[in-house]
Amino acid sequence: MARVAVVTGSNKGIGLAIARGLCKQFEGDVILTARDKGRGQAAVAALAQEGLKPKFHQLDVQSTDSVQRLTEYLHQQYDGVDVLVNNAGVAFMPGTPDPEKVHSGITFGTNYFGLLSVSQSIMPILRPGARVVNVSTTLCGTALTKTKPEVKDRLLDCTTIEETTEMMREFLSLDNEGTAVSKGWHPWAYVVSKLGVSILTPMLQYQVNGDININAVCPGFVKSDMTQNKGVKTPEQGAETPLFAALLPPFTEHPKGEFISEKKVLDWVNFNPYAPRPRKKGE
Repeated sequence: MARVAVVTGSNKGIGLAIARGLCKQFEGDVILTARDKGRGQAAVAALAQEGLKPKFHQLDVQSTDSVQRLTEYLHQQYDGVDVLVNNAGVAFMPGTPDPEKVHSGITFGTNYFGLLSVSQSIMPILRPGARVVNVSTTLCGTALTKTKPEVKDRLLDCTTIEETTEMMREFLSLDNEGTAVSKGWHPWAYVVSKLGVSILTPMLQYQVNGDININAVCPGFVKSDMTQNKGVKTPEQGAETPLFAALLPPFTEHPKGEFISEKKVLDWVNFNPYAPRPRKKGE
């Protein structure tokens, strides 16, 4: 059977850049996925113009049926998966029209619950040597600085997927009521959903054995639709760290269950990207 890599949410932005990079560097088939079939096929056609040959499969990470169809396809066609990049994500910037509870539901449905659904569906068919990459953000550290100690402690004390998921549901419920901030949570659903992803990642790692590496990554602040093109990195630059994690050599013992930024393991819990940068000598 041919080797296969899957990238969720890969019809544009960082996801498309990751798919492009895998087409060039991964020895096997690359499956580009998108919720919208037309946009996904257009992305495949665009990469074909570059001489690359990804395949397309429709995937809505919020749909259990869609996730199951993808898993069955991968099992039937490849009898396993070698690389899974959980890239699909959404972010509503503060002040975006529509009720906050609409934003939160879509954000968590994609960023946390969708990622968990895809991971749990595909993990049973991961092959030895597989790599799983969960796209997150270093803003998780910022989220913790704006989270009340009692909530922060409960989050960091989670030891199971069920406990973490229950905490995410708690935020979602409080946010829908408009009381999340008064109850001690960070106000932005996007950051909290990615906080959940970062906490979840080592728990997923604990569920696999052997030469399988599951890591969270931060691509950086990338110019994309999600950031309203306000980022400082190109999508290709943003794809570098996800590709690094996706292509870790065989029998890599470290990193496993870690958080990677700029191709290095980062203590995201204590990291604040907005903290003053120490001046270098001569500055």
